[in-house]
Amino acid sequence: QVQLVESGGGLVQAGGSLRLSCAASGRLFSINTMGWYRQAPGKQRELVARVSSGGSPYYVDVVKGRFTIWRDNGKNTVYLQMNSLKPEDTAVYYCNLVGSSSNYWGQGRQVTVSS
Repeated sequence: QVQLVESGGGLVQAGGSLRLSCAASGRLFSINTMGWYRQAPGKQRELVARVSSGGSPYYVDVVKGRFTIWRDNGKNTVYLQMNSLKPEDTAVYYCNLVGSSSNYWGQGRQVTVSS
């Protein structure tokens, strides 16, 4: 089993910054992809960014240039730095880990951006 514990997020004004962290523990395999998804009220959960075990990041277009994802494999932790936040970034953000045949989710962290 794998556990994902998230921290960070909160309330910020438009244009501000927040950081999310997600620490993984348990039966981890060295090759996996960690990422962040978000779900706004009334909308489906969507990918925000992900990073491979080798460190290669991927961003969806709407966050490119504003968000940065990286991971510390020694700490089994993935981070998401969110800059220039917009009200439309408001959502519950979920950490995700995908292994060879497994898919795990964190409990979610609220990010609220006020205009």
